[in-house]
This record gives sequence, structure tokens and C-alpha cells, in this order.
Amino acid sequence: MPTDVQRVQQAESTTVARAAATRRTAGFVGADGFAWIGGFLVATWARYEYGLTASQVVSAAMLGFAAAVLHLGVSAIRRIHAGRQPLGSIEEVRGLAGTTAATATAVLIALLASGDRPIPASSPLVGGGLALLLMLSFRLLYRHRRDRAMRPDARSATPVLLFGLGEAGQGLVRAMLSDPKGRYLPVGALDDDPDKRDLRIAGVRVLGGRGELDSAVQRTKATAVIFCVANANATLIREIGEATLRTGAAFKVLPPVRELVDHRITVSDVRDVRVSDLLGRRQVVSDLTLDDNGLTGRRVLVTGAGGSIGSELCRQIMRANPGELMMLDRDESALHSLQMSLTGRALLDSSELILADLRDDEGIRRIMRERRPEIVFHAAALKHLTLLQRYPGEAIKTNIWGTLTILDACRDVTRFVNISTDKAANPISVLGYSKRITEMLTAHAAAVHPGTFLSVRFGNVLSSRGSVLTAFQRQIESGQPLTVTHPEVTRYLMTVQEAVHLVLQAASIGRDGEALVLDMGEPVRIDDLARRMVAQAGTPVPIVYTGLRPGEKLHEDLLGLAEADHRPLHPLISHVPVPVLAPLDISGLDPFDEPEKAINELARLCGRLPSATGIECQPEIPLPR
Repeated sequence: MPTDVQRVQQAESTTVARAAATRRTAGFVGADGFAWIGGFLVATWARYEYGLTASQVVSAAMLGFAAAVLHLGVSAIRRIHAGRQPLGSIEEVRGLAGTTAATATAVLIALLASGDRPIPASSPLVGGGLALLLMLSFRLLYRHRRDRAMRPDARSATPVLLFGLGEAGQGLVRAMLSDPKGRYLPVGALDDDPDKRDLRIAGVRVLGGRGELDSAVQRTKATAVIFCVANANATLIREIGEATLRTGAAFKVLPPVRELVDHRITVSDVRDVRVSDLLGRRQVVSDLTLDDNGLTGRRVLVTGAGGSIGSELCRQIMRANPGELMMLDRDESALHSLQMSLTGRALLDSSELILADLRDDEGIRRIMRERRPEIVFHAAALKHLTLLQRYPGEAIKTNIWGTLTILDACRDVTRFVNISTDKAANPISVLGYSKRITEMLTAHAAAVHPGTFLSVRFGNVLSSRGSVLTAFQRQIESGQPLTVTHPEVTRYLMTVQEAVHLVLQAASIGRDGEALVLDMGEPVRIDDLARRMVAQAGTPVPIVYTGLRPGEKLHEDLLGLAEADHRPLHPLISHVPVPVLAPLDISGLDPFDEPEKAINELARLCGRLPSATGIECQPEIPLPR
């Protein structure tokens, strides 16, 4: 509740604003009256060839005053029916022109009906036109002065050049010039479109294309260049960024349109370039449509809700207005951070948060009986390949047995989406084996449970906890060498928004027992990624090659050897049938076995036992009917 002091301050502010508005209105009423009187005087003076008697001057002035009063009345009527338009806007110009025409017509009709005309009949028409010109001039002058007052202070704001003056660039120019406390002042623009040469938007002129970047920076004394080309490819961003840095100016970007779809462009949208902008791969999340997500009004549960994928899942699910969103994780700190990011508060006292461990079979079953979710997104898993290679028993207990527990407890749900990884395609690591087994267990659940059970498979997620991008950033910040396993190693990379969008798409279009695989474009060389991050950092950081570790591939696969690229419902999503693996088949797994023995058993379950020649064989496993 506002205090007494705040209420007094608010009342004083309202009083000041109303007084200013009253003075402005009175000023425009007076200016419009002057315009009508002046218009009629000039029109009459011109009609009599620049010679007027005193009586003619009085007659013209009186009719001009009468027209001004009539104009005020017509304006009041129009405002009642059509509302008020912003001063200096196109809408006001149209309204003012209509009011002026109606006023001039009424005065003309009155003159024509009069036997003794005090001024020529042409005066209302010519005078009305002159009055309109003067009234528009007054408003344009006011608009110009107001816009000048709204511009950022040139003494404190950073002078910037904009590259790209399309819709996004023009929107950013107007946003910059309407914030008197803004940190950026546009001093020029560049655009490769020849039709935009010498174009001016709000006084900001296009000075050339990319070839004139260096000269434009020197000419305008700009200290930063903001890249504003909507949905540009990474090659163009890198080229303009490198050219900008050579001039000594800073390089900023306006995010792609897909990131700005929910709001108008503002100055706060301008940010530093990210590695994801420079990856050299298209982003496909904007191409995926989610017309009917099936989440509205439903009870939804997310396991692993505090992780990178789980937390983004919760954020996107919240936008679909579910009936209830339940967020389960064993990490209490992660749940605390998640609630803070979703609601701005983290009291940890609401039923939406569920602190539980997938290894607790009875606890998970009790939660499912009590909360009765309709849709489940299973994102909980151990994911660090090298650690799991050393401790395969942990992958068995969490990734495999934990998934089996949640699958069995969810036998009555409407939809179950198991989140997998590209390492499950032709797996050679404990992580890949365990996630492949979860795909097959999910396919078995699809065959025996009434709901829809499916998996979704994607590559590495940028900026997730423990990702290569996060590791590189920390190494650069600490001045340590960047460690790359192999100069030729490649990985499929995607943003967390893309990954989660695929998961939600799977919940919408996926069919029983399938694994859905997103077309992620071309894989990215990790060495190229490291070198771009070093270049962006601007400090000399060495790159050290450590060699591939056990379980790591040089190049990842999206589809297994026996899996066909079949896309029946969406051109960017492959539907892969998954073999069935019954829970009884994993009864021989012992998490306390020697690591080598446990790994061999995982490989056997995946059908990837080494042959005598050292070439992996893959026996057939029955497909679900």
C-alpha cells in the first residue's frame, strides 16, 4: 500500500501533468485561431492584388475568427466520436485535414448564401488551405522540439553506427531516439541494399554498405557498431564483427526476430555477440510450429526440473497455462533457483516443488499416486560422459533404474516424453548405452501401457551446465588454455530453446514407442568454436589438444545404423522406431560390478558387443508391434 508521502507526491505529479496539458492545449487553440485569421487575411489580400482597405481587413479577420471558433467546435465533435490522436501523428494530420475542410466548406456555403459578401468567395478555400499549412507547421515544430528533447545526451551517450536499416534497425533507431537517458546515440547507419543509400530515418542517414564501415566509423566518430540484420547467417555476423573490431569500435548485436517476438524492440535488447550467433548453423526453432501443445489446463510433471533442460521446459510450459505444473528434482538449490526465475520469489513453500530422488522407488510411486500427473517430461539423468565411464554403476542406478521406476509409476498418464541424447545412436559410451536403454524401456512401456510413451533425441545444448561452451568460457576467464580433445572432433549443437521446443513438439506429434530426432543442420567443429571464442575474448589464449577419452566419438550420430530418416509429419523431425527392451531383461545389471563388466553388460543390452575382429556387431532386437 502507498504511504501518505507517496500519495501526496503522486497527487502533486498528477496536478503538474494536468497543468502542462492544459497549457499545451491552450497554446494549440491560440495557434489554430491565429492560423485561420492569418489564412483569411492572406487569401483576401492576394485576391485584391495586395491592396486592402481597413474595412476589408476587419471583415477578413472577423470571418477568420468565426472560422477558428467553428473549427474548434468541429474538433470537439470529432474528438467525442473518433477520440484524440497523438500530436504530430499521421492520424492527427488526417483528422486535422478533415476538420479544416469541413470548416472551410461551411464558411464558403455561408458566404455564397449571403447577398453582400464581405470578402471574396475564394477566401475560405484558399484561407483554409493556408490555415491547414500553418496548423501543421505548428504541430511539426512542437514534434521536432519534443523529439529533440527526447534524444540521448550526446555528452554521455555512446555514438553508434547501425548495420542494417530494415524493420528491426528502424525500430531500434526510434527506440534510441525516444529515451533521453539512453546509453546509445545513433550517428549513422550502413546497409548493403542500394535502395537504402542516403535514406534518412529520424535524421539518421545511411552512409553506405559494409565496404564503407571503416570510413563511416572514422567519419562519425562512432565507438560501437550494432548489428541489426534480422535472422542473418553466422557468416555475415562474423564478417561484420571482425571488420568492426579492426576499426577499434565495439561490436554489439540486436537479437534475431525469434527472440523479440513477444515485445517491441527496445534499447535494452542490444547485447554483446554470443558464440551461438557465430556457430555457422541455422537455428530451426522458429521453423517449428506448435499450434496445439495439449498442455493447457493439464496436470504436467517435469523430472529433473532444476537442470538446464528441465528449467527451460518449466518456463515454456508455464506459458501454455497448464492446470498444474509439478517440478521434481533431488537438488534443493536447483529448485530454489528455478522458483526464483519463474515467480521472482523462492520461499520453497508451495506444492509445485517436489523434492525427490528417482532412486527412491516407493517415494516416486507415492508421489505419482497422490499428484496424478497427466503429462510427464522425464529430464532427470546423469549426463557427464567421462564420469559415467568411470562409474557406470551410477548410470545404472539413476539413468536406467530411475527411468524404469518413473515409467512404472506413470502407467496411467496420457503422455510420457523421455529425453534422450544423440549419444544413444550407435552408442559406445556408458552415457550412450544408458540412454539407449531408456529409449527401449520407454518403447516397452508404450507397448504395455494405455498412454503414449516416446523419446526425443538431440545433441549438445549450448550453455547448459557442464557444456563445452561453459567450460571454454571459464577457462578464458581464468586465463587457462582451452582444452579440445581432437582438432577434427565435431558435435551437434543447439540452444536450450531449440531443445525444449523439440520436446514440446514431441509431446504434441510423437507416436507410441518412437524416438523423435531434430534436424540440427551441420555439426560444428569444436576447434572452430574454441578459436572463435578466443578471437571474441580479444586475449591470446592457447588451445591444447588432450586426445579423445574412453567412450568419446570423433563425430556424433543422430541416427543409428539400422535407423531410417523418416519424416512423416514435419520436414525437420525424424521419427525413428525403437526396439523393445522389457524390464526383466535388465535384471542382470549389477551397479556394484567391476566397471568393465558393467560396461560390457550395458553394451550387450544395446546389441553392441565387440566381435573377434574388433568391429561392433548389432544383433536384431524385436520391434514393438
